[in-house]
Amino acid sequence: MSSNNQSPVNHNQNQLAHEEASREAWQMYRKYHKDHSGRVKEVSEQENKAPAGNAFPMFQATEKTGVIFATARAKEHGFNDPEDPTWANMGQGAPETGPILGAPSRKYEMHIPDHEIEYAPTSGIPELREKVAEYYNHLYRQDKQSKYTAANVCIVPGGRAGITRIMAIMGNTTVGYFNPDYTAYEQALGLFQRITPSVFLHRDVNDALMPPDEFEFETVGRGLGAVMLSNPANPTGQSLEGDDLREYVRVARENQVALIMDEFYSHYYYDGEGVDPADGGADDDTNWPKTVSSAAHVNDVNEDPVLIINGLTKNWRCPGFRVCWIVAPAPVVSMLNNAGSYLDGGANGPMQRMALPLMDLDFIRRDTWALQRHFRTKRDYLLKNLARLGIKVKWEPTATFYIWGDLSGLPPPLNDSIVFLEECTKHKIICVPGVFFDINPRGVRQVKKSNCLANVRFSYGPSMRNLEVGIQNMERMIRKWMLHTISLSTYVFVRKELTGHSNDDEEEKKEEEGLDSERGVMIESKVLLPIIEEGGADALDAAIEDAIAPVPSKQDDGDSDEDGEAETKQGMRRKLKEMVRHHKTQGEKQFDEEQKYRRKGLTLKDPSHEHIFYL
Repeated sequence: MSSNNQSPVNHNQNQLAHEEASREAWQMYRKYHKDHSGRVKEVSEQENKAPAGNAFPMFQATEKTGVIFATARAKEHGFNDPEDPTWANMGQGAPETGPILGAPSRKYEMHIPDHEIEYAPTSGIPELREKVAEYYNHLYRQDKQSKYTAANVCIVPGGRAGITRIMAIMGNTTVGYFNPDYTAYEQALGLFQRITPSVFLHRDVNDALMPPDEFEFETVGRGLGAVMLSNPANPTGQSLEGDDLREYVRVARENQVALIMDEFYSHYYYDGEGVDPADGGADDDTNWPKTVSSAAHVNDVNEDPVLIINGLTKNWRCPGFRVCWIVAPAPVVSMLNNAGSYLDGGANGPMQRMALPLMDLDFIRRDTWALQRHFRTKRDYLLKNLARLGIKVKWEPTATFYIWGDLSGLPPPLNDSIVFLEECTKHKIICVPGVFFDINPRGVRQVKKSNCLANVRFSYGPSMRNLEVGIQNMERMIRKWMLHTISLSTYVFVRKELTGHSNDDEEEKKEEEGLDSERGVMIESKVLLPIIEEGGADALDAAIEDAIAPVPSKQDDGDSDEDGEAETKQGMRRKLKEMVRHHKTQGEKQFDEEQKYRRKGLTLKDPSHEHIFYL
């Protein structure tokens, strides 16, 4: 065998390298490194060099979604155990799954009879389908003549499986989607050639809601056959509800446009007007917490082209069950069932059976109250502390467990979401760069034009303890960068004090002022930057002290006053140290002052210290 031949394992490793190196996010990362050399750790050889060819040309490489990409970067910096208390996974797309205060108990034990081990129907077990229909009728359709039945419900093995089933039954049509929105839509919308994706762009990526009149104009004008959106919106946490949601459903009904509503966060609302009850029956509607669904605005469940995707993953905090559903007109459900027979084979039978108690109405009511109270506390904590650190949030999220942060107020390069993630992983934090929510099916748009580069999605799905660790680590990271700013500004300041100039090429003027060109001049930036990276401001002080330390004077036949020269240099050293200390103290005061203003939602104008990162 030729020594040039690679084993299948090496081929696979090269394929993974090719996949990672071709990812749009890595294209931006490498470009950043090229443009701003020295500020971000060099990418590894495997990440930076894609193999010449695909080892398995019969397959098409797939890209990572945002959460998987962010987690992969964290693993490069030592993230191996999701339970590691030193890491803060603020990128996760799942809620914490343990007990929360005030929630009803859950019993995850059951006997599985032999017949339950058989395949479950691709549409789901009848008992669960009936429970799902009852849930929607009770919460949203008590005043409607048309009611959902089991025939309107299809149980699927996860939300993405449900979306894939829907895409599989679409004909030759154009499907509208919003930017930003859920990252997995990118793959789903690009999977089937019959579908032509068409993007709705918000005028501001920090907005998530399009007015109904504009939605109607765009939908009808483009001749769309379907529109898919998350509501509440992932990643912004905004919600379409009330008259606006009613209008969206009307547009779909009157124009025969399928409205595909991803409602996985419909229990995570924080602006309800109800009072958290100590007790009460499920039939007392005043005791129900706020939830939102497009089901409330459907006129006829078998005529209106509205498809709702939901499940136990988020609202019931059971992501591992992989039990979700699609609620739709009965003829559409029949088509979805057929698609399931060749796509996924249906959801797990025993887990569907275990889900039945979780669909009891009284359980849902009490569990949702506890969920909203618990996650509101985490949301408020994260909002307060992100603002304190200079990360802006234009719209306070009223739903979901995500915050769409704006990094534009941070010093460069932290205001780039890809760089921000990389620096976060060095400090044991995971978040998802905003560019992943800039849905780009089949890569037809140029990613460099993305308006989401300065945004990051922070999740408060993890425990409060996890969030506290994340904020502590993030504050340390941002303060370190601010100290770099102060230190480099100090460097320029001291250099100018020593030489009278800040340029490196004025050797003659330095000598004219009597400064030793080897010792009196500060260390070059290429040496200084690694020192700061390793030790921060303290290391800078040591470097300055070394740079201006007294040097032995040259013997000149005994005529020179060696002691006097040393004393002069020592006095100069003390004076410069005082100036350095004063300048750094002023910079630190400036940083603290900026934090006070940020806590008040203000921006401090005309800072007294310079933000200098590249020398």
